[in-house]
Amino acid sequence: MSGDRDSAVVLQAASVCLQYPSHQVRADFPLVREALTSIDAPARTPLLRFLDLVAGETETDLARHYVSIFDERRRCCLYLTWWSDGDTRRRGGALAALKARFREAGVALTGTELPDFLPVVLEFAATTDLTGGLALLQEHRPGLELLRLALRDAGTPYAEPVAAVCALLPGPSPETVAAAKEMARRGPPREQVGLELTPFSIAPDTIRQGDRR
Repeated sequence: MSGDRDSAVVLQAASVCLQYPSHQVRADFPLVREALTSIDAPARTPLLRFLDLVAGETETDLARHYVSIFDERRRCCLYLTWWSDGDTRRRGGALAALKARFREAGVALTGTELPDFLPVVLEFAATTDLTGGLALLQEHRPGLELLRLALRDAGTPYAEPVAAVCALLPGPSPETVAAAKEMARRGPPREQVGLELTPFSIAPDTIRQGDRR
């Protein structure tokens, strides 16, 4: 189904855009743009806007900005279980369970990033199990929305890829932090989302976990 392929393309594109902007990642941006222009999903719009916003940035400036947003701001955390479990022992169990879910789907993680790193989860959803991946993202919807709002408030282009991901999930996105916290209390909207498929893939069959260089 074209709608499922479109969702997979959006997820794969968001995965690339949210990785540390190394020379190799930036070299993938034209391929990302080409893939996005081949689909007709509304969620592609924030991703194209992101690519336009960062197009004029030098590699050094964009890398410095990425670090200032994701490494120096606690509220802009790309690790999903941090939002649900914080820095507690409970998070270790959540990470182990997530790794087991990947393993059951036949995915071998490579690299140094944790399995809850958002670009890793997005690539899993895009290239391995769209249904399971979208369900996983929906389980972490409150954290995703809080991340989106924090990035929006920071005035960074990186708010756009997260907004694109949230746009694929059922139910409206909350407009305030209070509303996002209420979503966390009540649980995210429930709806069947996605069907399994094999979309285009920028990365190899196994999930790549980017190293910062």
